[in-house]
Amino acid sequence: MAISWVLAADSSYAKILKSDGRTAPLNLLEELEHPEARMKNVDLYSDTAGRSFDSGGRGRHAMEPENDAKTTEAQRFAKELCNKLRSAALQGEYEKLYILAAPAFLGILRECLDENVKSRIAGEIPKDVAKEAAEEIRDKLPDFL
Repeated sequence: MAISWVLAADSSYAKILKSDGRTAPLNLLEELEHPEARMKNVDLYSDTAGRSFDSGGRGRHAMEPENDAKTTEAQRFAKELCNKLRSAALQGEYEKLYILAAPAFLGILRECLDENVKSRIAGEIPKDVAKEAAEEIRDKLPDFL
């Protein structure tokens, strides 16, 4: 009997669900939150943007930060999830993994997954279903996990 895990995630919230059998229902194992990803950029930066003179005149303008703070926070959350999945894979807690994530966040997750986790991925679905109930998430997966 193969134990399957399902990760349903977006940039600020994730659920890890478990199925004990091919047609078994999903059971919630853990919920993780990263509220910083929901904050506005202005709230994430400790001070206001710097100011600079225009190159061809007398005007001044605010300098944009080099990296979008929301993207940085999404990357931090993705790394946290990837580390959790890697640790669980090394301990043999699951054999198959299904990932359902908001499309942009799925791309961020792919960047930090190690080979041990990638070898267990049985399916990826680019849908934002993290806040849905386990039964609704199960409906989006193959009948036989």
